Amino acid sequence: MAGKTGRLVAVALLLGAASSHAAAEGIYSCVDGKGRRLTADRPISECIDREQRELNPSGTVKRRIAPTPTAQERAQQEERSRREQEEKARLAEERKRNQALVTRYPDKTAHDKERLAALAVADDVMAAAGKRTAVLEGERRKLEAELEFYRKDPSKVPARLKRQLEENQQQLAEQQRFAASQEGEKRRINARFDEELARL
Repeated sequence: MAGKTGRLVAVALLLGAASSHAAAEGIYSCVDGKGRRLTADRPISECIDREQRELNPSGTVKRRIAPTPTAQERAQQEERSRREQEEKARLAEERKRNQALVTRYPDKTAHDKERLAALAVADDVMAAAGKRTAVLEGERRKLEAELEFYRKDPSKVPARLKRQLEENQQQLAEQQRFAASQEGEKRRINARFDEELARL
């Protein structure tokens, strides 16, 4: 008899321990797709596609468990996460560039001095191109003066003179393109320094 009572006490203790363990773990509750309220001592597989609530032993909500996302929802979450990471990286890089800018140009005077130096280089290149253009134009006038001799009979213009005139024309056109590109370079320099100044 004593042995039987001992076994009953042991079973009762085991059941009590199991129920207190389940209570410690929490109770999960949800309404499934058919409108049935389900409860269990672990997350409920029938409610994987809907919100579940984990309850405290007192019945109050301990936490809400969001539904497991579909493949499409996971892809959207991953895309959102990727964009957020890219934005964070962009902002970090921008902060880094701004800090480098402040280090390089502690004040507006230093920045203005650097701008003038960059523009001076472009101006020097343009001045050299202008001198070359002036030389080519001088050569052109000489060639045209020589061409004047053959005005009455253009068929007698020597091939050498024709070739020199053509080469001169090509070189002048090249100098004009180069001068235009340098003007563009000056605009780019000013735009860069304006953008930097706005960030300083």
